[in-house]
Amino acid sequence: MFREIEKIDSEAKQIKHDVFRISWYMRGGVSSDDLFWKYSVEDREILNNIIKENIETTNKTGLSLI
Repeated sequence: MFREIEKIDSEAKQIKHDVFRISWYMRGGVSSDDLFWKYSVEDREILNNIIKENIETTNKTGLSLI
């Protein structure tokens, strides 16, 4: 039972991390509240992939991300 609780707690922390990361990179384009309650898991995965692609492109071109 304790392991299941730890697993669920770990998954919840990962979801929070993903939501706040997306919210930070979107710079106000989407709120963390919307990401928690209005966007699906699939939507957040798509946004994460777009962010990762943009980071890779930025690193390759040498441009500033921020």
